[in-house]
Amino acid sequence: MPRKQSNQWEFESLFSADPEPETTAKEEPPKKNVPPVWSVGALTRQIRTLLEGEFRSVKVSGEVSNFRAQSSGHCYFTLKDGDAQLSCVLFRGERVSHREQLEHGVKLILRGDISVYMPRGQYQLIVRGIEMDGVGALQLAFEKLKQKLKSEGLFDEDRKRPLPERPSRIGVVTSPTGAALRDVAHVLERRHPGLQLVVAGCRVQGQGAAEEIAGSIRALNRFHATRPEGQGLDLILVTRGGGSLEDLWAFNEEVVARAIAESELPVVSGVGHEIDFTISDFVADVRAATPSAAAEWITESIMTARQFLETSADRMESELRDFVERAHFHLSQHQKRLDYLHPQRVIERHAQRVDDAGESVVRMTRLLLEKLRDRFERARDRLGAVHPERKIREESLRFDRCNEQFSAVLKVALDQKKSRLKQATAQLQLLGPVQVLARGYSITHLADSGELIRSAKDVPPGSKIVTRLSDGELTSSVQ
Repeated sequence: MPRKQSNQWEFESLFSADPEPETTAKEEPPKKNVPPVWSVGALTRQIRTLLEGEFRSVKVSGEVSNFRAQSSGHCYFTLKDGDAQLSCVLFRGERVSHREQLEHGVKLILRGDISVYMPRGQYQLIVRGIEMDGVGALQLAFEKLKQKLKSEGLFDEDRKRPLPERPSRIGVVTSPTGAALRDVAHVLERRHPGLQLVVAGCRVQGQGAAEEIAGSIRALNRFHATRPEGQGLDLILVTRGGGSLEDLWAFNEEVVARAIAESELPVVSGVGHEIDFTISDFVADVRAATPSAAAEWITESIMTARQFLETSADRMESELRDFVERAHFHLSQHQKRLDYLHPQRVIERHAQRVDDAGESVVRMTRLLLEKLRDRFERARDRLGAVHPERKIREESLRFDRCNEQFSAVLKVALDQKKSRLKQATAQLQLLGPVQVLARGYSITHLADSGELIRSAKDVPPGSKIVTRLSDGELTSSVQ
């Protein structure tokens, strides 16, 4: 038979790998009262047969340790308690719930078959199912019921009813001898002494407590329905003190949740401590952290109204004082207005205005005369500034100044010209031909054209030339 891929099948194949021991004719029959000699494989197979036949589909509880998840998908771990330990294997192909709960230290109830792994001669549990043990099982049941009721809409906010603002009579579902009832009564006595309590006593812990709680809720609803109008209950408080998850489990039962959801009266759930949550908390119209907090929640509007009444006198006195002060202020304002509008005051104000107006006229007249005088003085000064005689005198003075300036400028210019002429004459005398001739030189030029003769080759024979000396000229003919 071909070997399957699953380790489970490999495991079983290994069990059948060793052949059964064969007996031969040469073997002697065992002696009487002498145990037979087993091979290790045969003995192990015999033990496996006995264990697998006797311990099938067993349930074992214990704590998970040494958990190992192989890359193949198979999981190997040990289930132990205070006395012993048991090797366990969960194969990849095994479809079980709560596989994710396999962690170190978690208490579980495992269902499976006892088998023997022959290569090591070790018996082990082949896991076929996983259940939560102890608190884990309760928590699992809690989550399942919570999801169920939530899917039905029992936790929806739109079905939550508001609490009455001023309750006068409430029903309480709790143990009549428990501390929760005393705490609630103490808070209500302090905050709302006139509030009446109708207690529907019941057990809040143990077997049958959930049915009693649900029955008390329904009994209070029947009590409310039979009372005359205005004398019934305003709401129901379901409460108990703190405890473990097992202690509070009655409030996690479906029968209690259904009773709260079916209640005609609003329900307040005040179970356990602040960290405790129960199914009744989610279904109830209001959840309070503790029984005392539930009592405070119920009386919150009453306390607000009481505080309002206690502060109303102070507010009225303050408002009355403010009103009187405002009235006194308005009265004093009207008195001032009457004083202002009195005829004598009006005449006095008008007389004073007449005096002010007369003084203003005199002052304005004086200012006007001063302005006219200033304007006259300025006009006279301007007229004197443009008089013809003064103008002629000023122009004559300007002409004299200009004549003097022109004469001075002309004299300076002539002096400069004379100086420059003298310098040019001296230079001309120094560089002119007369001075050169005086030193014994002469100048010769053609008589007819006056062209200077610089070379003998320039004068043809028979030409007349004129030679200039320092004291005269000589005329000669070229041969």
